[in-house]
Amino acid sequence: MNQTERLDYLIAYLLKEQNEEPPFSIPKRIEDKKRLLRSLMNIRPPVSISQKFLDIQDDYLQQELACKKITTLEQLKPLRKNIYLWQGDITTLKIDAIVNAGNSALLGCFVPCHGCIDNAIHSFAGIQLRLACQRIMEKQGIPEPTGRAKITKGYNLPAKYVLHTVGPIVHGALTKAHESMLKSCYLSCLELAEQHHLKSIAFCCISTGEFHFPNERAGQIAVDTVTDYLNQTHSEMEVVFNVFQNKDFEIYQRLLGTN
Repeated sequence: MNQTERLDYLIAYLLKEQNEEPPFSIPKRIEDKKRLLRSLMNIRPPVSISQKFLDIQDDYLQQELACKKITTLEQLKPLRKNIYLWQGDITTLKIDAIVNAGNSALLGCFVPCHGCIDNAIHSFAGIQLRLACQRIMEKQGIPEPTGRAKITKGYNLPAKYVLHTVGPIVHGALTKAHESMLKSCYLSCLELAEQHHLKSIAFCCISTGEFHFPNERAGQIAVDTVTDYLNQTHSEMEVVFNVFQNKDFEIYQRLLGTN
């Protein structure tokens, strides 16, 4: 089965789950087909799925990954001892763990092809990630509290693991409670990574997107919290601050003293 055949199989399977038989609006262009597959994966509820689907999905996602430029920690230069800054797509970073900024349901983004990091991570990890999160949430029995963290495998991502955390949502003025909860997100992820003997972790800009935490203050809390943790615990954890937007890159450059 080649990559186009895998793509067609995965689309047909997911459409059939919805009682939609091909040729239900299946586009002809490969890029449009890829977008349709991602949309179908995004909206799929966390219910059981066949092993054949997962095997073909994994082959498909791994082949797609092989066509991307993967960045390793060894390619990055630390700006401080054990602290790095990298601008790029976190789903292409080969590291022990990446941090996903999720919501309290912890099941990923259900909006087709949404631009949030939660959507990207679930899309490129594969169906298994939502299923793993569902098992965690079923066992927990309550929505994920803000400032805590959970761990899953990375599945089809270059990262071995994903750390899921729920940042504070800012409506109106920023408060000390918001700041405390954001600090807790970073600490919870670092502590969870240590518990699982991980050596490296990449943080996204938690809460600064859909949750409206001011970027400058969020960056300051992130840098201060990580620096204090490494100093106080004498941890050898290597920490990457991953940014996507230019404004965040400039903020972290300044905070880390690289200007």
